[in-house]
Amino acid sequence: MPFSLHQGDALAVLSGLPDGCVDSVITDPPYNSGGRTAKERTTRSAKQKYTSADAKNDLADFTGENMDQRSYAFWLTQIMTEAHRLTKTGGTALLFTDWRQLPTTTDAIQAAGWLWRGVLAWHKPQARPQKGRFTQNCEFIVWASKGPIDGSRNPVYLPGMYSASQPSGAQRRHITQKPVEVMRELVKISPEGGTVLDFCAGSGSTGVAALLEGRDFIGVEKTEHYASIAADRLTETIRETLTQDDVDLTG
Repeated sequence: MPFSLHQGDALAVLSGLPDGCVDSVITDPPYNSGGRTAKERTTRSAKQKYTSADAKNDLADFTGENMDQRSYAFWLTQIMTEAHRLTKTGGTALLFTDWRQLPTTTDAIQAAGWLWRGVLAWHKPQARPQKGRFTQNCEFIVWASKGPIDGSRNPVYLPGMYSASQPSGAQRRHITQKPVEVMRELVKISPEGGTVLDFCAGSGSTGVAALLEGRDFIGVEKTEHYASIAADRLTETIRETLTQDDVDLTG
């Protein structure tokens, strides 16, 4: 199988994986953000922070959203240090974040040994306007590398900004789900046939994108409900992308 999915604590799972087994780490960790005050950020669940009261989809909650900023920085440094060990020299890391946690994220990724390369933007066209204010319609993707990058190994030219709406309706399977069309562009930073790691896999969008773009995938998801959804989506993606040659070989 071109993917493996582990249900459990990310630090525990990553500690059991071998050195240099992935080409890119692409993940959307719980920001521990969302809220006007420290109390709002640390006492409300992810569901309370990121879904409206009248949301039609009854999406499952997830843990890990109640750390203060210092605790989040410590946790992110720990796990990105472990991810650094798992990544091949010249490999890359991409971490989603928002404006509140952007400085913390850039600090943590460097403290973990990565070379910070820049910040990408994900523009959300359907963000709600705010009277008298600038619309908060962007999230950010901090990207870094494990040492120097050999451009000849993966000669791609990728944009620094992406525009797509978050999945809605029946397509929205996770509270903070990212659009597959954006993830398909991001996984191209990994060489063709390479391996992408997402240690906060959620409903599996990174993995779906990796498989569609010809990359292998290792995913870790702590919440059992979402790990089950991710497994179904990844398996369905494999079924949909099988070629006739694949069918002949397995027959």
